[in-house]
Amino acid sequence: MKKIIVPIDFSKHSEYALKTAVKLAKLNNAEVLALHMLEMSDVLLTKTDTEQQQKAVYFLKLAEQKFNSFLDKEYLKGVNVTPIVKHYKVFSEVNDVANINNADLIVMGSHGTGGVKDFFVGSNTEKVVRNADIPVLVVKNDVVNTNFETVVFATDFDEECINAYLNATKLFDKFGSSLKLLYVNQPNELFRSSVEIEKRIANFLQKADGNLNKLNDVAYQADYSVEQGVLNYSNKIGADLIAIPTHGRKGVSHFFSGSIGEDIANHASLPVITFKI
Repeated sequence: MKKIIVPIDFSKHSEYALKTAVKLAKLNNAEVLALHMLEMSDVLLTKTDTEQQQKAVYFLKLAEQKFNSFLDKEYLKGVNVTPIVKHYKVFSEVNDVANINNADLIVMGSHGTGGVKDFFVGSNTEKVVRNADIPVLVVKNDVVNTNFETVVFATDFDEECINAYLNATKLFDKFGSSLKLLYVNQPNELFRSSVEIEKRIANFLQKADGNLNKLNDVAYQADYSVEQGVLNYSNKIGADLIAIPTHGRKGVSHFFSGSIGEDIANHASLPVITFKI
């Protein structure tokens, strides 16, 4: 991991994300790209009128000044931090910045479980997650331990999740994390027998890894919903992080149909990381 992007909006939650990114950067000798996305109208930017141009320059300078002040933190010392101020039309352009800079990870802050679906619905985090080609780590508080010793990767073991699984495996191997694969069995039309689940998992691992060595790292959780199953299992084993596959621009995987993926991200006290399918 060489470059980590952190979108900054000057809130305490973006500072949680910045602190997390700095800890990860120190562990991986990586650079932190602190990104402030400044929204300014096209009229203000393209207007030939001298007064309008002066206004645009003023707002850009003001943003840079505020940004530099925000980045004047003791915990940033000793870390390679590059500030970037970009004008944007849509917040999904964070992915463009990530691609241009060959970033490996995006770290974002989210408000948590206050009853508002800050993670996905109508939020900038939603736009970043659904457009990001690289993993997005979402934090809702000050993450004390970024070693992520135990990670729960929740999946329905559909073949379309193989790419997300392989990317997660690659990343957490570098971290030295113990990756636990979780299947949640529900008492509804999605219910599967133990034999059906075992065949599905064996087929998935054989196609993904070419072997069944990870069978001992697979857990089944019977619960009334995927969200409850993921959260209950993660709490039970003392996980440090929850990982979920996403469809990118198409929204969350069918495994997290409806609002399940949103609920996991909103209600989990743990950090959540997404991997694009």
